[in-house]
Amino acid sequence: MFGTFWALVPPIIAIALALITKEVYSSLFIGAVAGALFYAGFHVEALDSLLNDGIVAAISDNAGIFMFLVLLGILVALLNKAGGSAAFGAWAKTHIKTRGGAMFATFLLGVLIFVDDYFNCLTVGSVMRPVTDSHHVSRAKLAYLIDATAAPICMIAPISSWAAAVSGVVEDYSGFDLFVRAIPFNFYSLLTIVMVLFLCKSGMDYGPMRRHELNAIRNNDLFTEGEQPEAVEEVSNPRAKVIDLLLPILVLVALCVGGLVYSGYLNGGTDLISAFENCDAFFGLPWGAVMALVFTVIYFIARRVISFKDAMSCIPQGFCAMVPAILILTLATSLKNMTTLLGAKEFVAGMMHSASSGLYSLLPAVIYLVACGLAFATGTSWGTFGILIPIVTEVFKADFTLMIVGVSACLAGAVFGDHVSPISDTTIMASAGAQCNHINHVSTQFPYAATVAIVAFITYIIAGFVPNAVIVLPIGIVLMLVTLFVIRGITSRRGAEG
Repeated sequence: MFGTFWALVPPIIAIALALITKEVYSSLFIGAVAGALFYAGFHVEALDSLLNDGIVAAISDNAGIFMFLVLLGILVALLNKAGGSAAFGAWAKTHIKTRGGAMFATFLLGVLIFVDDYFNCLTVGSVMRPVTDSHHVSRAKLAYLIDATAAPICMIAPISSWAAAVSGVVEDYSGFDLFVRAIPFNFYSLLTIVMVLFLCKSGMDYGPMRRHELNAIRNNDLFTEGEQPEAVEEVSNPRAKVIDLLLPILVLVALCVGGLVYSGYLNGGTDLISAFENCDAFFGLPWGAVMALVFTVIYFIARRVISFKDAMSCIPQGFCAMVPAILILTLATSLKNMTTLLGAKEFVAGMMHSASSGLYSLLPAVIYLVACGLAFATGTSWGTFGILIPIVTEVFKADFTLMIVGVSACLAGAVFGDHVSPISDTTIMASAGAQCNHINHVSTQFPYAATVAIVAFITYIIAGFVPNAVIVLPIGIVLMLVTLFVIRGITSRRGAEG
């Protein structure tokens, strides 16, 4: 089964079960078990593979992110208990008047926190939940807004952990230079921004998201269906001010960026750019979060908005809030490990080399589709472009311009697959940040992301023959807007008939 289509069957099983049963824990576990059985040839060694190569390795590999999740959960609990969240919510109600404004503010904050997608998901969710809740924006819509400004924004930000990851897998070329040149051709990420802005402005919704949004508006039910997180009652503190939420968040942002840069210098970086190229998010983010948490506790006690005893009670509360996300991430990573052992990389590499003998100018579109499929099945964009970029640079060695288009197609496809996969860590983080049922987030987000992906695919076909972003990107934006206006017309007509 090694290096064949069977390598992708375990994640397909997990994804299908998750969508059918709407229960993610058992679905991921069954997928990982299937992968272990395939790898061990259905022998008893499968148990050893599942435990050591899957679950134990997943916990070890993600220890830094688990720590960051717990620290951020504690910080959110602390902000709530001190009254900072309630003070910000009261301020936002007087300054953000509309649902569109609340959604746009969420988008804007997501764009501003471009350094890392995990950090983006959890921070934006923590800050904007009270605001979107007060304007009856469903948690599914909030999760989409968070997810749409996480990986897509990080993938077009030169100073980010994603830029560093891409730079690290490019051989024989300047990885950073190639990443920057690919930004104007990253049609999926750029058109996602167009999509989000259109939704904020028009208030249009379609697919399963429409039902969630209508239910939130009419019945003030932010969840509609599925398991709901425990309601956290916001604590109103007469001594608390808006600065009691903003200052800790700003300190967290600054220290996490500092942590990423510091980790880059420890790994051999000599200046800011090379530090980001060599940064380690699994070290830098927890480093920044620990420092920010210590600062916040001291600041709140000094301000006398919370006692030391109450501050310490937030530790188990924050940990418990992040247990579901940690469990899903562990099981999803275990499944990815099984997929790697089964030779998914070798299978996809063989497919790409076979495709390269076909029509040369259509290769960017083919690369895009392969990246979409691989990232969706494995739930990892970093793993996807880690596999495909060396192949792409080899295929287009004689044509640097088309190489840039091919690399951007690889990155765009990886972002889409990561965006919609139920086993993607970023998707899991977006659900955790919005405190939204994970399957609800996946099912409501897919039609929106698929709409952008189809338009991006058409744009890559054009770019293969006209590799000029100044020409092709405006065409893509026009196609995206036309598509959205057509969908709005159809949705409005069906609403009127209903």
